[in-house]
Order: sequence, then structure tokens, then C-alpha cells
Amino acid sequence: MKAKILIVDDEELFLDSLGEALSNSGYRIFKATRGKDAIERFKKQKPDVVVLDVKLPDIDGMKVLRKIKELDGDSVATIVIVMTAFSGIKGAVEAIKLGAYDYVAKPFDIEELKIIISRCLESRNMMAEVNQIRFARRQKYNFNNIITNNHSMQKVIDIAKRVAAKSNANVLLLGESGTGKELIANAIHYNSPRSDRRLITVNCSSLASGIIESELFGHEKGAFTGAIKQTKGYFEESDKGTIFLDEIGEIDQKTQVKLLRCIENRTFQRVGGTEDIEVDVRIIAATNKDLLREVKNEKFREDLYYRLNVVAISLPPLRQRKEDVPLLVEHYIKEFNVILNKNITSCSKDALDMLMNYEWPGNVRELRNVIERAVLLCNHSMIGTADLSLELANNKEMTSISKLDGLEEMKLDSVVRMYSASILKRYSQNRSKASSVLGISRPRLNRILKPF
Repeated sequence: MKAKILIVDDEELFLDSLGEALSNSGYRIFKATRGKDAIERFKKQKPDVVVLDVKLPDIDGMKVLRKIKELDGDSVATIVIVMTAFSGIKGAVEAIKLGAYDYVAKPFDIEELKIIISRCLESRNMMAEVNQIRFARRQKYNFNNIITNNHSMQKVIDIAKRVAAKSNANVLLLGESGTGKELIANAIHYNSPRSDRRLITVNCSSLASGIIESELFGHEKGAFTGAIKQTKGYFEESDKGTIFLDEIGEIDQKTQVKLLRCIENRTFQRVGGTEDIEVDVRIIAATNKDLLREVKNEKFREDLYYRLNVVAISLPPLRQRKEDVPLLVEHYIKEFNVILNKNITSCSKDALDMLMNYEWPGNVRELRNVIERAVLLCNHSMIGTADLSLELANNKEMTSISKLDGLEEMKLDSVVRMYSASILKRYSQNRSKASSVLGISRPRLNRILKPF
């Protein structure tokens, strides 16, 4: 689609000449010789660019500019380029302050104006794409899209809503892996006044202690071997926005000190630097660790803990919100139907019972993975027990052994395998701990579980 340009100038000869030149470059041209006509044309045509002379016979060009900006309610604003005589440069600068994108001094080279218009439209298109992405993310992370009927989870959402809308306070998200801490962090950011700025997510556990400080705060050229140029860190990149520090309990003591100073003073220095850099960043931190225990064990600074813990939000594990399992299953079936081009309608009763009876050590993340696999493998319209993962089937057998149901009919090696698997599950798949509790070596535990 051709971009629309409205040219406003009281010299008709100049107006026709400029209009023809821009029309030959592929633009749709609209013209006005008076300010009043320009405003009416703007209302009717909604041009992409307005080329506006500041001196008009009926209305001052500055008033026309103000009116255009008042009428322009689009998320991506109409671009206004002001034309002025050399003596009116001061007025053109004032026009920039009122929202004009650029100005050209008469007489000017038409080719120069074409370059300015092309650059303006390119910038406008990029801004439109950015706004579209932001809108999509706001929709995706709308609090109303979080699926739950659980009272505890609804309370989490209510607190997060209030924090997002009415506060810039730091937030500490607590909960097991897979409970949705990153989802809540995104929802807080994209429903806050900071949503037009960046949200940067940092997985602290994935950064080695030797580089985490540089990643967070940046470094100067020559600060260490391999520092060939000055580099901004995540805090500098997220200025006026939000930084999400996932697995905050994994950062080392040295970085904890620098993070504390950054929170207290709103300033930091790059690694190898001496200049204080000021930032305005909301911190959302998350951990699956017991940070108070880490504080008592002197592995995490108490003062930093309380700086991060202005608002604490604890997310319940999926095993404590089993009423949400059917809702989540339905949601993920629809999601993966689209992604995998399938047409699965639901789960069978037996399959849903198996999902409801499982303890979900990996929480919602694990459920999502299970349903993705089931939708992928299912050859019928309904997911059955055969489409679910082996862990869930084993869980059914472990449930029966815990009730001593049919135990007398089972072979001894099956009982040993199931009991060993149940102990392993109790200790979060930590084979060293499980083998210690069972009083056997880890290689022997591996041999016992091998048929699984």
C-alpha cells in the first residue's frame, strides 16, 4: 500500500511541483493551501506523513501542528515534517518540541526531502512492529489469561495485579520449579506502566560466578581478558523497565554486594569502570530455594534478602491445586492442536484420572510437556492412558503399592523396583540421596530402575 502524504503550503506553484515529485516516487499525495483545509484533510485521509509550512494565511502552522497531534490518537503517530525559511529555524526547533519529526529549511533539495520522508516511514514502520509485539505480549500475559480455579492461585493473581498497577516495588516470587514464576513476572511487567520498556530475563543459575557480574552490570574495554570493547549489562539495558532475576539464590557473595548497592543507590559501575551509572529498574526476583535458610547459613545476604522481598508472592505447587489440572489439560490440548496440526478433543476418563492422581513434581511445566507428548503421539480423537508418559503409568503402580493393593500377586523384583522409584521421587530424583536412604550403592539403584 502506498504511503499517504499531506502537503500544506500556501504557494500553489511550489505545492504542485513538490506534489508531482513525491507522486512520481510512489506516494499518494493530498494538498492544502490553508490551515483549516489541512486539518479537514487530515481528519478525512489520516495521512502517514504531513509536510507542513509554518507560515499559512489563515492559521499559524504551529497551531495546525498542535491540532494534528491532538487529533492523532493512533499508537503509531503521523509523522510531521516542518518546512520553514532560514529565518524561521528557531520556530522549527520549537515545532520539534511540539512533536514534529524533523524540519527542512526553504529552499531545499527535493531529493533531500525524499530521503527524510523515507527514513521517517522506515522508523514509523519499525515502531508499528514494536507496538504490535508489545500489544501481543500484553494480550498473552494478561492476568485474565492465567488459568485457575484455585483460591491460593487467585490470591497470587490479585496481589500481582495490585503490585503491577500501583507500585514499582521489588517483588520476590517463591515456589518450586515449574509453578509459573516467570509467567507471573511477565504479567506484572506487561500490566504495569513500565510495559513500553524492556523486560530482561536473567537465569542466574546458568551464569558462572566469574561472568555474572559482567553480565548484570557490563564491563569496560580491557577490564579482563577478552573484553575487547565496552559492553552494557542487563541492568543498563533494562533502564526504565524491569529485570527478572530467576534463580536469584544462585548468585555469589561478591555479586550480592554489588546488587545490594545498585538497589540502594540506583547506581552501579561497570566491571573495570569508575563512572557511576544511574538506572531506574524494577527488580522481580525468583527462587525455588528457602532464602531465609540460606540467610541463616550465611549463603545469602540478609540485607539483600529484605531489599528484594518488598512484596513476596508464593506460588502453590500443582499438587495443591489439583482442581486446575482438567482446566490446564484442556488449554494445552487446544494449544498443541494448533502447533502440531492435530484435532484432539479431550482426554479419556482413565487418562484424566491418571493425570489427577499424579503428584506433578515438575508442576505446570511438567504437565505441559506431558500433554504436548500425548497430543503428538495420539492417533485418535481422545488422549488415552497409552498416550501418557511412562512416569505417570509408574505412578499408578506406586499408588497401588502404597495401598498394598495386589501386593501379594506381584513379583519381588517388581516390588523392589516400585519401592525404589517411590523413594527416588520423594527425594526429587536425587539418586545419591535415594540410594543412601535405601542403603544401597548408586550403581545398584541404577540397575534396579533400569527396566523403567
